[in-house]
Order: sequence, then C-alpha cells, then structure tokens
Amino acid sequence: MEEAKKQGKKSVFKNLKVEFGKIIWLDKKTFIRQTSAVVASAVFLGLLIALLDFVIKYGMNFIL
Repeated sequence: MEEAKKQGKKSVFKNLKVEFGKIIWLDKKTFIRQTSAVVASAVFLGLLIALLDFVIKYGMNFIL
C-alpha cells in the first residue's frame, strides 16, 4: 500500500516536470509590453468608473 502511494507521488511530480517543460515563457520585451497594456487598461477603466460615479452622484444630488 505504501509503495503504491510512493509510486503515485513520483508519477505526479514526474508529470508535473514534463508539463512545466512545455511552458513557453515570454521574452522580456513582450512581457513588459503586455504588462504595461494591462496596467494602462486597469488605470483607464478605474478612472472611467470614478468619473461615471462622480457624474451620477452629481446628477442624483442635482435631481434630489
């Protein structure tokens, strides 16, 4: 029973190592460009949501 568990663990880690070998890592330039695009999009959407919140709040205060 114990031997089967040990073999199972070895198999899992062996398969994990094989799967990690299949990963295609980005080069530094692509990584920086894509990360910058994500950060810029997040900042833009955050500012847009804040602006909409301000406009809606101002409009509701104006109406009421």
